[in-house]
Amino acid sequence: MATVFTVACVQNCAGPEVEENLAVTRRLSREAAAAGAQLICLPEYFSGLATEGGLIHPVAFREDEHPVLPAFAEEAQRLGVWFLLGSLGVLTGDGRICNRAYVIDAQGHIRARYDKIHMFDVDLGPDRVYRESATIAPGNEAVVAPTPWGPLGLSICYDLRFPYLYHALAQAGATMLAVPAAFTRKTGEAHWHVLNRARAIENGAFVIAPCQYGTLHGGGECYGHSLIVDPWGRVLADGGDGEGFVVAEIDMAEVDAARRRIPALTHDRPFNLAGRAEAAE
Repeated sequence: MATVFTVACVQNCAGPEVEENLAVTRRLSREAAAAGAQLICLPEYFSGLATEGGLIHPVAFREDEHPVLPAFAEEAQRLGVWFLLGSLGVLTGDGRICNRAYVIDAQGHIRARYDKIHMFDVDLGPDRVYRESATIAPGNEAVVAPTPWGPLGLSICYDLRFPYLYHALAQAGATMLAVPAAFTRKTGEAHWHVLNRARAIENGAFVIAPCQYGTLHGGGECYGHSLIVDPWGRVLADGGDGEGFVVAEIDMAEVDAARRRIPALTHDRPFNLAGRAEAAE
């Protein structure tokens, strides 16, 4: 297993037209591969997204009819790289949509799928109310994907706020944690960097977090600032606010070094919770 490799995060602003989004992300992926990237990671809903009245409307197809999967299988074979497709909208049998990530190997084969578990149902103030669960079906299974460089724990966007998910992924063997996102600008400015760095530090793992940027069709803004963070919490790359990609060299030996220094993954202890948060009389 190779211990040193180069990873890239692609950063785009997806509109509702799949072919336009594919043209942009394929071009950026080729540029990232030319810069040496061996694992190329794309954001949540990079192939098509719109919002309407707080509802999230990704471009969606049945998996066996989704045009993005064969397009990136072809790119993987052509470029000889692995891809994390941050997420695609995939139609389910009940009419709702799965927010599904894919890991594709250098032969173009799907090596893992993950359906986003936690739904973004929040109230951020006037004109910033989101109800993801109204259109998206949540998943219920955490996934660790095999890669040539080590196990990759999968998550998507709002999952970032649930540290127990990443703790479970790391304890299941993940040495890298993927956080593809379309994080809102409001929450991103306040929380994006600190949460990604915290997930890296807590688990002694690399965090790879490609994020969309810019204004979405129908309203809302994404924060950008795609991040690659090392197991000590240092930011190795930051995509800023615009179209493009960032790359960083990853040395997987740093995971073992961080976990030897602070072996928190082996220090869990059972405990009881005494009392409840009730007002005193």
